[in-house]
Amino acid sequence: MSRPLSRIAPDWWDYTTLDSELIREAAALTPEDLLQLSRPGFQVVFYDSLEDFYLAEALEYINAWRRATADDPVGICGPIGPTEQLPLVARLVNELEIDLRHAHFWGMDEWFADGREVPVTHPLSFERADRELCFDRIRPDLRMPEENLHFPRADVAAYIASWNSARCAVMQGGQGDIKHWAFNDPLRREPPFADEPPPPDEYRKLSTRVVDLHPVTLAQNARTSGGGNITMVPQQAITVGPVQTWQAEKVSIWQAGVHDNPLGQRLTALMISKRLADSAVPMSLLADHPNVQFNYYRSGLGSCAVEMH
Repeated sequence: MSRPLSRIAPDWWDYTTLDSELIREAAALTPEDLLQLSRPGFQVVFYDSLEDFYLAEALEYINAWRRATADDPVGICGPIGPTEQLPLVARLVNELEIDLRHAHFWGMDEWFADGREVPVTHPLSFERADRELCFDRIRPDLRMPEENLHFPRADVAAYIASWNSARCAVMQGGQGDIKHWAFNDPLRREPPFADEPPPPDEYRKLSTRVVDLHPVTLAQNARTSGGGNITMVPQQAITVGPVQTWQAEKVSIWQAGVHDNPLGQRLTALMISKRLADSAVPMSLLADHPNVQFNYYRSGLGSCAVEMH
């Protein structure tokens, strides 16, 4: 028997096709329960203030870039969402006078429209956000060379090749409502995956590519970045794939309670802790990565209790 249809978008896979008992178990987790989900290869960390949370996120950039040398270039792959860490990164580089000549940066993803990546003039351009919030604020004498900045393009070949030009010490990310990292969304529910989602091993073979975006992802980006105007959100994006994710020495996911909801923040941690990899919940595939850390702002965890508004 095939799994239930999604309650959100019947033509797609997503977390609403999971066994209901797993959903209930996740919803019942307290913050203290979440901390107990840590295991070798998966660490759960709490921060009690947003200042500490975003500073710690910014320091992942600094600690990675400080390791970079001519013989061993090192970089970080970073998200748009969250973005609050980016100005802190620039300030720390400037104040500590960190020379970035051997450092690298990979953007996680970019919107795709009209047969190409959106230009930096697009109001939602991720590359523009990275540059304006971080890289343009770094002193010119400290900046990394332009060729060490790697942003996804419609022709993904150069971006994929760039992952062999330096070590990725850490891949940062947030978690979307559809339980993705980057834009690794669940796939459409169509043959050969009409009855069951793709096996985790198949999904993990995906590299950087152009993807169709789940309706929930479109709605979320309209809400968080476009004032709710879903008509301005492209329906496709270019995203870093699992292949590149597994090249990163560490995957660090940052959840301040702004992007995913209380249930989602609990569900993926539970699935990773228990090694319940399921491509209907793409974030859960990180259960098989050797070094994953979930970072939570404690007050952003909320509650799964019913509360009418």
